[in-house]
Amino acid sequence: MYYHISHTTTFTYDRPVFLAPHILRLRPRSDGLQRLCNFALNVIPHPAGMACVLDLDGNAIERVWFESATKQLEITTTVQIETCQTNPFYSQVESWAAKLPIDYPGSLLAQLQPYLKSYTPVPDPVAIDLAQDLTRKVEGKTTAFLGKLNQHLYKICQKIERENDDPWFPGITWKAKRGSSRDLAVLFMEVCRSIGLAARFVSGYRASPSSEERSEVSAWAEVYLPGTGWRGYDPSQGLVVADNYIALSASAFTRYTTPIQGDFTPAEFAVTGNLKSQVKVEVSEDIHLRSEKGVSD
Repeated sequence: MYYHISHTTTFTYDRPVFLAPHILRLRPRSDGLQRLCNFALNVIPHPAGMACVLDLDGNAIERVWFESATKQLEITTTVQIETCQTNPFYSQVESWAAKLPIDYPGSLLAQLQPYLKSYTPVPDPVAIDLAQDLTRKVEGKTTAFLGKLNQHLYKICQKIERENDDPWFPGITWKAKRGSSRDLAVLFMEVCRSIGLAARFVSGYRASPSSEERSEVSAWAEVYLPGTGWRGYDPSQGLVVADNYIALSASAFTRYTTPIQGDFTPAEFAVTGNLKSQVKVEVSEDIHLRSEKGVSD
């Protein structure tokens, strides 16, 4: 599936500020599951410098820095991308990983350590209880457990819009029985990690198949399944991630997937700010035709 994405984020301040260097995680991944055809980035005010680098997780990020004071920061990206994951069940899990708990080989276990560590300082008892209960219901079958967990969170927890702040702790989301896509992704990750399944956090776009539902910046979880690799699950929708999801970045730690990360220093006195973000996703059968026509908000 081909997508043309326009994403504009605007920060406005009631008086001039000096912008600290910002990290932008807005360039989609380009791998075997999605192919980045074109990417353009426009930043206002014009940065004093910009560099594209690979972070420790292999995500391509832009680092931008500024010189003069400003009352507004506007960041716009336009993307043309092809997604290739039409069948998320494209391969089979290794036989030795088909039942929980998984007994990882030593070398693989060492590589997966960051993805097995609890999200909270102490493993959340809510996640442990939920993992054990669902494991029993599916007789320890790994893929059945993941499908059951994904559906369970989708049916029990209400999805809400919560654009700012860090993800809630898993216990808070479960107690409230509601949360944003990133809150539910963290809860899903914590349940997986508590049963010994390596999981990571992903930020990106979810393109709606219906014209009545808007596409959005979203978050989901990926679980590492030996023989299959990273497989995505979206508990906010109850879906296994397929070709209507466009990943931007992934990490064992949620803070390293924040699309825009940076700070500012007031030029004078206290400052209040406002944030506005707009995403437009178009589906295109012919990416060359879409490129010629362009996108306007």
